[in-house]
Amino acid sequence: MPVFAPLAPDHAEAAAALWEEAGLVRPWNDPRGDFLRAVSGTSSAVLGLLEDGELFATVMVGVDGHRGWVYYVAVAAARQGTGLGRAAMEAAEEWLRAAGAPKVQLMVRSTNERVLGFYERLGYADQSTSVLGKFLDPELEALRRQGA
Repeated sequence: MPVFAPLAPDHAEAAAALWEEAGLVRPWNDPRGDFLRAVSGTSSAVLGLLEDGELFATVMVGVDGHRGWVYYVAVAAARQGTGLGRAAMEAAEEWLRAAGAPKVQLMVRSTNERVLGFYERLGYADQSTSVLGKFLDPELEALRRQGA
């Protein structure tokens, strides 16, 4: 069983590269900034699978006082289909359970049917909600509009 452990700030570049490889990054998201905010918080972490210093899988976890959230689930392309995605989610659920989260939520782009199927096989279900958002930084909002 792979062992996922909290990553440190010096893993930011490797995590960002993995997230970019996995197609999780958008022009308005700064993966390095997301990583550093998560690993410096008391209610969040980025768990990773390192082998011989190489990062093969990640999952970002956090609790907001009401729910646990999962982001940036990524597995290196060469290791996809080997059970690491499932192991990442198990590690995330364990971390969130220990943090006192009564429920886990995550967001998947509605067009990503392959990934939606993966989560459904793990027992996740559509919550019949819409996710709304607003950028507080006008420059990020402009990037979002360009990429929409």
